[in-house]
Amino acid sequence: MTPTALVGTALTALFAALSSRLWGPQAAVAAGVFGLLATGIQVAALALLKPVQGAPFSKFIARWGAGMGLRALGIVAIALAAGFDRSHFPPLATALGFLGVLLPLLFYEVRLIR
Repeated sequence: MTPTALVGTALTALFAALSSRLWGPQAAVAAGVFGLLATGIQVAALALLKPVQGAPFSKFIARWGAGMGLRALGIVAIALAAGFDRSHFPPLATALGFLGVLLPLLFYEVRLIR
């Protein structure tokens, strides 16, 4: 398991527990699902970057942009899940699970790609 996956899993557990405390068990499930989605997206985005580290800027930025596209798809997934099934994916808990995991992992990514 990569360090990013470990940190993402720990953050997912933290935000799922926080959501459970604030909004109940269904919110914990939603935060957990979207926290794991954020972790998976971040691991995939880093896997896209690894082969082009040290490559010309145009190749690096193309892969970085693809990773940002994956992250944008995660935002769309939040909107779809919360829009279509609000009882299983409460909007606040869903967004907290995704963004609460993804944003710290983005800052962690900066340290990894130096």
